[in-house]
Amino acid sequence: MSELNALGYQAAYNLANVTKTRPQFGAITPRWLTHFLEFKGLETGLYRVNRVVEGETPLDVLCSQDPANPEIPQGYIGYETSPREYRLGSVSTILNVDTKIEDTLSSPYNQTAEQLELAIESLKERQESQIINNTEYGLLHAATKTQRITPRTDGRPTPDDLDELITKVWKEPSFFLAHPRAIAAFEREATRRGVPPVTVGIEGGTFLTWRGIPLLPTDKLFVDGVKNPKGKGGKTNIILVRTGEAKRGVIGLFQTGLAGEQSRGLSVRFRGVNDSGIASYLLNLYCSAAVLADDALAVLEDVEVGEYYDYA
Repeated sequence: MSELNALGYQAAYNLANVTKTRPQFGAITPRWLTHFLEFKGLETGLYRVNRVVEGETPLDVLCSQDPANPEIPQGYIGYETSPREYRLGSVSTILNVDTKIEDTLSSPYNQTAEQLELAIESLKERQESQIINNTEYGLLHAATKTQRITPRTDGRPTPDDLDELITKVWKEPSFFLAHPRAIAAFEREATRRGVPPVTVGIEGGTFLTWRGIPLLPTDKLFVDGVKNPKGKGGKTNIILVRTGEAKRGVIGLFQTGLAGEQSRGLSVRFRGVNDSGIASYLLNLYCSAAVLADDALAVLEDVEVGEYYDYA
């Protein structure tokens, strides 16, 4: 067969416009935790949680007149003398951009803007991880001993286990937080028992729910210490949270009034251009989290994600 007497693909390709995407960063996640968690802005980077020293009731009261004891109880409500203070932590990085690249290769996408956006996404990913895993204020470490439980059956996350978590955070629980593998494991256990979780749309996302409480996925609750486990099995944790200052729940903290503020608690500052033509930007994200009452947070520990069933 003779060759086609027509323009070849490679020659034509050299004259064609290519439709391009913006940089695609596979590590970016929806970050549902920071979306659903209530945040409070701080003026000085400090947040003090004042608590009442509680007994059965904050103060004794007289409910009805008792002829044998007509006196109304007297007293006062005591406060903790050494309340917990939270200091904002920072997630920081320095971004460098070659000004020659910015000048000559910024169409159709501005190179500096794309670099900054990806750097900001990286900081926000780390922020979510810090809110969960930080040893000073992270949710995994903030739960008290009495608010920690383990699965009843070989590590598998059953409906009974999530119900037990709800008993620990029974005052208006807001959401569960779990690795996607843990959510899938719970769905298998619930389905096996004939009570598959209901799926609902909330705040632009689609979530499984249990007892009306959404299960928010995050890869920052690691399985055997990693985001993306290679094997089928592994251990992780499931957290239940009540959020909101008015509900005496868990709240996120951030700094207000930052120079170069780009979003909640995040600043971008231009540091100048050096003699080699490299422009430099300093990015800081200030964050922390506070637990206003112990019963605002509970953890189901050592959850096994690798149990599967044959339904055939």
